[in-house]
Amino acid sequence: MKSILGIGNALTDVVILLNDDKLLKQYHLPKGSMQHVDKEIVKKIGLNLKTKDFQIVAGGSAANTIAGTAMLGMPSAFIGKVGDDELGSFFKSDQIKNGINSMLLKGKTTSGISLVFITPPNFERTFAVYPGAALELAPEDLSKEMFYGYDYLHIEGYLLQNHALVSRAVELAKSEGMIVSLDMASYNIVESNNIFLHDIIKDYVNIVFANKTEAETFTGCSPRKALDIIALMCDIAVVKIGKEGSMIKSGKEYHSVKAKPAVTVDETGAGDMYAAGFLFAHSNSLPLKYCGEVGSIVAAAAVEVMGTKIDLPRLQLVKRKIRELTGLTFI
Repeated sequence: MKSILGIGNALTDVVILLNDDKLLKQYHLPKGSMQHVDKEIVKKIGLNLKTKDFQIVAGGSAANTIAGTAMLGMPSAFIGKVGDDELGSFFKSDQIKNGINSMLLKGKTTSGISLVFITPPNFERTFAVYPGAALELAPEDLSKEMFYGYDYLHIEGYLLQNHALVSRAVELAKSEGMIVSLDMASYNIVESNNIFLHDIIKDYVNIVFANKTEAETFTGCSPRKALDIIALMCDIAVVKIGKEGSMIKSGKEYHSVKAKPAVTVDETGAGDMYAAGFLFAHSNSLPLKYCGEVGSIVAAAAVEVMGTKIDLPRLQLVKRKIRELTGLTFI
């Protein structure tokens, strides 16, 4: 079975349900954005959450995807950096529990934390992130041995601000003959790193995942036209369009995949789980349309739970649906 290595920010998510946008406005957090904040802001916001509904889970975009591939039975590993603290231990133990080869390095600062605000009426997510030790991950931390033996490398767009790190990662991946996938992650990250992102995709990336806003920001075009443009730059382009599903293009091959029905509780990690299902199916040499269908099955299960971890009953249902669709068997 083919294997996958992820690299990204090792963050613990605090998923918070809000009744309105007041707190976002108070801390100047644009709805739907990802903003870096300092530790003091995290503490101040935390004081306002005593009466709010929240859940603490191991997160981070690439780490979520890797947890998803491991959940489906694909040999999976993750590279990141945490602090020598309770949050770092929590993050590592969660990865080990989920069967991930956790290659976590220790940083000098405290572990990173991501406040994930869920707002009505469309369960839109806004991120206030204190990266902490995750931001210390550097090119010199990466060695050829870390990449040896893996078939895929999955990178989150949140790393794009560290150009040297991303360049080092994709160079090592290509030297090992790996298939490189990249999730654009956030429209403001795309906006501030657009030129570098174009170069990396054209030179190194095989599979690109973007949502509607990220695709529009990257190309300046509508999602459908953006798909065409991205597909000219890599082997497979995927544009996720929320409840409308996703669009996939490779060369002249095009597919539109409908989203699966779900009772939405929290959309956090839905795109990450879509990527997990897509890459799992791709690693099993399934046709592109089936890759999108499997991605949609996994994403639908993810939005029905708080956080990004699918519970056991839903996981069993996910595997049954994938088996019925594709004929794949699970160990």
